[in-house]
Amino acid sequence: MVYFVGAGSGAADLITVRGMHLLEQADVIIYAGSLVNPQLLDYAHEGCEIYNSAKMTLDEVIEVMKKAEQDGKMTVRLHTGEPSIYGAVREQMDELDLLGIEYESCPGVSACFGAAASLNLEYTLPEVSQSLIITRMEGRTAVPPKESIESFAAHQASMAIYLSTGLLDELSGRLIAGGYSAETPAALVYKATWPEEEAYVCTVATLAETAREHGITKTAIVLVGDVITHQHYRKSRLYAPDFSTEYRKARETAENS
Repeated sequence: MVYFVGAGSGAADLITVRGMHLLEQADVIIYAGSLVNPQLLDYAHEGCEIYNSAKMTLDEVIEVMKKAEQDGKMTVRLHTGEPSIYGAVREQMDELDLLGIEYESCPGVSACFGAAASLNLEYTLPEVSQSLIITRMEGRTAVPPKESIESFAAHQASMAIYLSTGLLDELSGRLIAGGYSAETPAALVYKATWPEEEAYVCTVATLAETAREHGITKTAIVLVGDVITHQHYRKSRLYAPDFSTEYRKARETAENS
């Protein structure tokens, strides 16, 4: 069996309990060495085979999994964050399907949620935004034309933009062209939840300036939207005294008595 495990956004104790137990049981661990916190390898038992996928091709990764399966060993493929977001896991799963090797997924904490925790954000404030758009800029890998930054910016919802730290001047221009004002709150979070984390609140117009000021050139996530300053929102109706739920009847208030 192969287990695809989300390592979390950085802090070693943000891996799930399930993920930790899988690491403890693994005979083979293939981890994304360029991004995964190496402290997580401390969960491996003595004699566990450990491979750094940063130095491997897809074929080499699959070959390790194939050999482990032939030897009756359990493999953990340890990905950064949440594997379903920019994890390149589907291509590995398709190869395992062809080989008849079974696999399961164990979720993790993605960087956008680690960054939200660092800034104590709620992405879905009533009457401000009820949606979170997770996307990235075009780089060495293309983005479908229908998923342009401008088209998403037109919604003016909360946005978490990955893999775009080196393109912040262009990103700001495209966010503004799409519909955000230059003064829209934004944040730049470097290595969210790692010990060396840095988080800066700015505006859409000053993203690149903020990055240059603090020497941030990679490994950061960009957050955009009015939720960042958590102002001008309405309180949730769920906890309002005059709102009925399955568990609580509405209570009469001075306003409606």
